[in-house]
Parts: sequence; structure tokens; C-alpha cells
Amino acid sequence: MKTSWRTASLVVSAAAVLTLTTACGQDTQPPSSQNVGITAPGDLGGIGSGAQAGQNSPAPSQPADTAGQLNVATDEKLGKVVTDELGLTLYRFDQDSAKPAKSNCDGDCAKTWPPVPADDASAGEGIDKALLGEITRADGTKQLTVDGWPAYRYVKDVNAGDVKGQGVGGKWFAFTPEGKKAQSADLPGLSTREDSKLGEIVVDEKGMTVYRFMKDEAWPEPVSNCTGECVKKWPVVSPVDFADTKGIQKKGYMTFTRPDGAEQQTINCWPIYTFAGDKAPGDTNGQGVGGTWYAVRPDGKPVGAPEK
Repeated sequence: MKTSWRTASLVVSAAAVLTLTTACGQDTQPPSSQNVGITAPGDLGGIGSGAQAGQNSPAPSQPADTAGQLNVATDEKLGKVVTDELGLTLYRFDQDSAKPAKSNCDGDCAKTWPPVPADDASAGEGIDKALLGEITRADGTKQLTVDGWPAYRYVKDVNAGDVKGQGVGGKWFAFTPEGKKAQSADLPGLSTREDSKLGEIVVDEKGMTVYRFMKDEAWPEPVSNCTGECVKKWPVVSPVDFADTKGIQKKGYMTFTRPDGAEQQTINCWPIYTFAGDKAPGDTNGQGVGGTWYAVRPDGKPVGAPEK
């Protein structure tokens, strides 16, 4: 049995805990955020976990007209996922349909998410061959389906075991062997994900985007100016033990008491929230709302906010 990063991170010294309660104006800890990769246009979505399944060995260049024997790989976060013969993860798109089987990914979308050819696809161990089928695309090529859902690869998956397409835009998901959407079962209380438009941003334990309110205050102490009806639309993030985070800056990571008496989490002393208008992991519908709400970077800075 492997030891998860969460289990290891819970072994925290009392001294480290005390550093989280220092005043916001004190610079007692160096930033510990990480820069996760790069962003690029054309993802048609926004999340990529980048977790690896098994050995992260380079995959040879994938021929455009082959899929080969499909197999089952185990990803440490997603569990069992379907791969092609070279170990590249296969994905499904929420805007497609399975009954009837139909692809709605063409043009630039198909360049980012290449359709998986059906011609030579076969079922390996753990794959029910009865679930495999095909559709004819607009260009006349045959695309593989799994339980009716058209199958794709992702151009940013370059190594066997990559799952960087997982959850992109809240619409792209790796296949389970049953043709369902793979879902992460063990996100930390707060972590980061790579959004194709916004870059590295903070998400909560459900994968929902975390935001900052530009009318709040951080120094010398955190102050939330989102109260009453505002909180119904922008729920506050409750306290999260720093040991239950990944990729978040430690400096200024503290909680404070709101005007209503509830405790709220901060990053770099800035109060943080989620958005009721985000319905699925990967949604960023709160970005830029009213010119005052912005997604949060792991160092607490707002993404895309106008400089003052």
C-alpha cells in the first residue's frame, strides 16, 4: 500500500503550526508555492491534473491512424483509466452524446483532442469488447467509441500515464473501463490546478475554483466585506489545516473571525471564497464578476485583476 502525500504531510511540528498564526504584516515564512507547467490556448477548457499512472515513461510518437489494443492503467488519483496501446490516456467529452453516439469536437477542437481511430482498436485485459464501437465522423474517418461515447487523446499527454486532460473545462474526463467519467477521489482541502486561460489557480477539496474579493482587506489583519446576501452567492472557504493543502503558499496562511462569528480561511492573509455559479470542477464563472472577483493564485494574488 502506498503512503499518500496527505498522510505524510500530517506529520507537522508544533513550531510550524505556530507560524501560521502570525500577524499578516509579519514576513516569517518564505513562499512555498509551485509553478505548475505552462498554459497554452486551445484547450477548450481549463483543468489538468497531470497525475501519472504507473511508470512515467516517454511514449513513442502515436500514429494518427491507430489505437491498437486498449488497456487499463491505474492512476494514483483517478483509479482505473483506459489507455491505448502506447499507454496514452483516452478521454470523453461531455458535449458529445452516447445515445446516439455523436462527436461535437471538430476543427480546432479535434486538433487539441485528436479522435481515436476505430479501425484497429481491440479490447485488452479489463476492457469489455462489447463496449467498443465506432462512429463515422464528418470527414469520413471512423472514430472509436466506448459505451457509445466518442474517444479522444489529448495533445499535452506526451508520456505514457499522463492524464493532463482530466477535467479540462469541466467537460473532458478520462474513461473508466466501463466508459464512465473518471473522478478524483482524494483531493486535498486546498490545492492547485492548471487552467488553460488563467494559469495555476487554487481549488477546494471538490475541485471548485477559489476566488478573492477586491473590496476585502488583508493588512494589518484580514477583513471580509462580503456579508449578508453576498455570502449566499460567494460562500466562504472554511478553515483548512495547512497539512491538508498542496502547492499553497505558507506565508500568511491563516484564519480569521468574520463579522458573523464564523471562521474563514485566507491565503497570504486574503479571505477566500467559492462561487455559487460554478456548477462543476473546472468552472470559472466567477472570474471577473463585477470587476471585483478573481480566481486566486497559490500566493494569494488575484488572476487578471487590474493593477491599482
